[in-house]
Amino acid sequence: MDRSQKEALVSDLNQRFQDSTLMVVTQQSGLTVAEVSALRNKVREQGASYKVTKNRLTKLALQGTKFEGLADLFTGPTAITLSEDPVAGAKACVEFAKGNEKLISSGGALNCETLNTDGGKALPTLPALDELRGKIVGLMQAPATKIAGVMQAPAGQLARVLGARGAQDEAA
Repeated sequence: MDRSQKEALVSDLNQRFQDSTLMVVTQQSGLTVAEVSALRNKVREQGASYKVTKNRLTKLALQGTKFEGLADLFTGPTAITLSEDPVAGAKACVEFAKGNEKLISSGGALNCETLNTDGGKALPTLPALDELRGKIVGLMQAPATKIAGVMQAPAGQLARVLGARGAQDEAA
C-alpha cells in the first residue's frame, strides 16, 4: 500500500467516523475467515458496517472526530463496527460474541460519550430505534381507541335495551 492509498484510506475512515453515531472496537484474535464473514453478514443485516483496520491509520483517521478518545483501544488485531443506529451495531457484535469467545469487545463510543466494555454490553439490551417508534405510535393510539370504545358503549347498550323491549312486545 503506497502513501496515496494510505491517505485515501485515512480520509475515507475519517468521513465514516463523522457520519456514524456508534463505534464499537473489538479484538478479533483467532477468528477464521468464515467466522469474520458470518460476523460481517450479521452486522450488515443490522444496517451497520464491520471493518478490520490498521491501527496506525485508524488512529490518524480518529483525529478531529467525536471518537478521538478511543485511540488507546487500537492495539493488536482490532476491528471496528460503525453504525448510524445507536443500538444496531453493538447488538450484532454482542450477539456474535456470545457464541464465539474469540471476539472481545474492547469498548466503544456513542456520539461523544465513550463506553467501557460494560456499557457496550448494556447498549444492545435497549430496544432498536424502529421498536421505540412502534411503541410511541402504540401509546399515541391507545387513548384514541379507548375513547372510541367509550363513545360506542352507550349506543350499544341503548340498542340492546331497545332490542330487548321490541322482543318483549312481539312476545306479548
